[in-house]
Amino acid sequence: MLQACTAHSWRHRRLWAADSRRSIHQGQALQRFIQNYTGNIWISPEKLRNCTTEPKQKDLKVHKGELPGRLNKPVISIGVFDGVHRGHAAIFSLLKKRAVETGGESAIVTFDPHPRIVTGGRGENPGFLTTLDEKSALIGKHGIDHLIVINFTSEFSRIPPCRFIREYMVERTGLAHLVFGFDHHFGHRREGNYQSLQSCARLYGFSVEQLGSVTGGDRPVSSSLIREMLSAGNVREAAGMLSRHYSLRGRVTGGLRLGRSIGYPTANITPEDPGKIIPADGVYAVCTEIGGTSYPGMMNIGFRPTLSHSSGERTLEVHIIGFEGDIYDSVIGISFIERLRDEKRFGSIGLLTKQLEKDRVNTLRATANCRDHEPGENRQPDLPH
Repeated sequence: MLQACTAHSWRHRRLWAADSRRSIHQGQALQRFIQNYTGNIWISPEKLRNCTTEPKQKDLKVHKGELPGRLNKPVISIGVFDGVHRGHAAIFSLLKKRAVETGGESAIVTFDPHPRIVTGGRGENPGFLTTLDEKSALIGKHGIDHLIVINFTSEFSRIPPCRFIREYMVERTGLAHLVFGFDHHFGHRREGNYQSLQSCARLYGFSVEQLGSVTGGDRPVSSSLIREMLSAGNVREAAGMLSRHYSLRGRVTGGLRLGRSIGYPTANITPEDPGKIIPADGVYAVCTEIGGTSYPGMMNIGFRPTLSHSSGERTLEVHIIGFEGDIYDSVIGISFIERLRDEKRFGSIGLLTKQLEKDRVNTLRATANCRDHEPGENRQPDLPH
């Protein structure tokens, strides 16, 4: 589109595009502004409309369970990419840069299910931050050409790293350049890393590059650290590392309707994917997505200790502010904005109700922009610097 506007440098085009979108309704003033950037070129109103249209994001090609065949000088990174966080985003940016420089294609290679589910590595199943569908959607937003999903089995886990690279990447895709994230390991016994693959690269004719760490505060951003934060209830810190609020989807199921009796009706939520991490017990300000519209909500995770009819089972229930309607058996989205307080036992229903009134005020403060974004949008959380 921008080529129809001006033949000047991409730097000038980007400057013009950014500023013209802010000035698009200023008529002649905008036209004079454009002339300054383009060397006094006049642009018709029709072309102006075309030029302020965002370029279409190319579609991600997903290859699930099978390799795509030979690619064009592929630049590849291998990993689980759970959470698709800021560190992963830096890898994607480098992949695209190298692909442009070489005239090749960018590709992410990942595994499903999570390798630790199969191998039992590092103790029990850690839970995960993203489902495969969520991961695919998030990677697609970064402009990667290919996502290759390899079925992870116990047999596959025993393949030595260099053999995997040769048989799967070099022989089948034509690997040209391999990008490693900071401190990344893969393969049998986690023996595959930047150092160990140098000889493999020389033997099979591809190059290897390692990206430095991306930090959040004083710690490198990692999926493990984000899981720890969520398990401790630190959803705002986790959002800073994810560059979006942590979210899950769940089905509305029947409950005891105890919240309705005290003026705060709630929807009981059963997560669609039980493998996703559920934040620590407590009360949270959340954004709820229902039928394409977002509403503020108060979510309680825990055992409802004040209510005598509590089942004794850990539950997720949300009071949706400003919504009236029947959503039983519907699937809704929950984005965790802020942890308000611990779950606690109150001496009476009256004291609980007073606390819920305070929680409602704090929820509305924390979720002021719930209605200002597209549902599911990968938006930057509003975090303090």
